[in-house]
Amino acid sequence: MHKGSEGNQEEIFSKVLRAGRRTYFFDVRETKASDYYLTITESKKFTEEDGSYHYKKHKIYLYKEDFQNFKDILEEMTQFIVNERGEEVISERHQKNFNKTDSAALSTDANGYADIDFDDI
Repeated sequence: MHKGSEGNQEEIFSKVLRAGRRTYFFDVRETKASDYYLTITESKKFTEEDGSYHYKKHKIYLYKEDFQNFKDILEEMTQFIVNERGEEVISERHQKNFNKTDSAALSTDANGYADIDFDDI
């Protein structure tokens, strides 16, 4: 088993997904029996009024015997959400600075770039 400098298990293989204030860490680790399992960690940054910040972390441990069922249910649930609500991120509408008319008025060229006047920002 691989150990880190502080006695924590080293990751065998890792990937990171940054998504706004959230970051997801996917880490393959090794059990005491020398088998592999997956940890998925969500880390979310919270900023205080004084400018200081802290992170809240939530972790899922996923073992090989659960991979297929987890994958099947994850696919089913994500497909349900897309089928019921589409791919638009509705939560953007609830941000303080969201303006539906401004976002609808943007047109994009053939390369997908929007023509924006800096006076509009």
